[in-house]
Amino acid sequence: MTKTELKIKADGFLNKYFSGDSINYRQIIAIILPILVDQAFVVGLGLLNTAMISSSGVAAVSAVNMVDSLNIFLVNVFIAVATGGTVVVAQYKGSRNDPMVSKAAAGSVSSVFLLAAFISVLVIVFHTPTLSLLFGNAQADVFSNARIYLIGSSISYCGIATVEAVCGALRGVGETRSSLALSLTMNLSYVVLNFLFINVLHMGVLGMVISLNISRYIGAGCSILYLIKGNTSLNFKMKDALHFDPSMLKKILYIGVPFAAEQMFFNGGKILTQTFIVQLGVLAMDINAITSSIVGLFQIPANALLLSTVTVIGQCMGRRDVKDARKFIKSFLCLSSVSFVFMLLLVMPLFNPLVSLFNPPAAVVPTIYKIMLITGVSQIPLWSISFITPAALRAAGDSKYTSVVSMLSMWLFRVVLGYILGVVLPFGIVGVWVAMVCEWGVRGTVFLFRFKGKKWYQHHLIDD
Repeated sequence: MTKTELKIKADGFLNKYFSGDSINYRQIIAIILPILVDQAFVVGLGLLNTAMISSSGVAAVSAVNMVDSLNIFLVNVFIAVATGGTVVVAQYKGSRNDPMVSKAAAGSVSSVFLLAAFISVLVIVFHTPTLSLLFGNAQADVFSNARIYLIGSSISYCGIATVEAVCGALRGVGETRSSLALSLTMNLSYVVLNFLFINVLHMGVLGMVISLNISRYIGAGCSILYLIKGNTSLNFKMKDALHFDPSMLKKILYIGVPFAAEQMFFNGGKILTQTFIVQLGVLAMDINAITSSIVGLFQIPANALLLSTVTVIGQCMGRRDVKDARKFIKSFLCLSSVSFVFMLLLVMPLFNPLVSLFNPPAAVVPTIYKIMLITGVSQIPLWSISFITPAALRAAGDSKYTSVVSMLSMWLFRVVLGYILGVVLPFGIVGVWVAMVCEWGVRGTVFLFRFKGKKWYQHHLIDD
């Protein structure tokens, strides 16, 4: 078969599954690729950061991983509200209402920033009782490092919240190259500074905190500067960000608040699961930290598709084009599952060099391999329906249903089953991860049934 014939077949395939009435596969690829690069850098750089802090000892790794479960819990609340902004921006973009696109972007940035400032103050004031409640069983050196990392992380919340809000608005209009540039600015500076403060100056967790704050506020400054000086798609005006618009805030929060509640309950369940792991000892915490970092590699393409889904489906629903929305959701689900096959075949042969980055005790390596294999295979049929489907439904305005299902499945299956398998029964850390996989299957099945019906696309988020 000649190159021309292959090109014609590929073009026909892409047109069939990734082109619609008002968006074609070239535009979708242009949205996905920068997000894919961004996700690869975020996960890869996160891997390097965890590897760098591992040079400071097991206690430092455990403290960072322990507090990061709380950080993820809080940062995902900001991202949830920013996602509300992404959906509103995308739907106004789809309806070609440019003035409202600008107002939606401004409303998203201001609301996320204020939320982050409030949470930051709250965490700093109550950091001691929070750590004692969640991780009081941790060893003294782990607890001391955790205190430093939590206070330092909370100071940086306004920075990461601003970057997430701006990048979310840019993704809403399909301007993913700019969001990539801003994300890379923040994350690359974080890695460089981490290397300086941790590996050169040997400042341990304190060095990581300094790096985190500098890089996040560099990212925030660049984000606002770009919106004011360099962006034309959003037509961002600072006066709109400083002006309180109740109707716009209501639209953003209609998506953002249920998603934020979902993230709070969902990641609260993760934190509770983390307390099970603390009970299992430092080695179990180390296994969990290393495995989480490496398993993130499997999810790079799928996470890029998840973020792209919000933009594509949001714009489809802004045009009230349900037929295109259905087609693209199915296509993204299939492509995501295929990506897990590819990543499994790519990552597992590299297991030994990847694990060696963390210098783990030899006794834990077989357990890390077992968890990676179980998770890697299970992700192929289960992850996409569990995560991409609700992202698509949320982009259509079906936020309350997706949030309630996610909260219930998390607490009824992952938390309860994780405790039974990990603590009550003798499966330990492996049992905790198996419970997570089971929860993916339950949640994904419920979302698929919702997608087959009609209620998910009957919401009217914006004015026609």
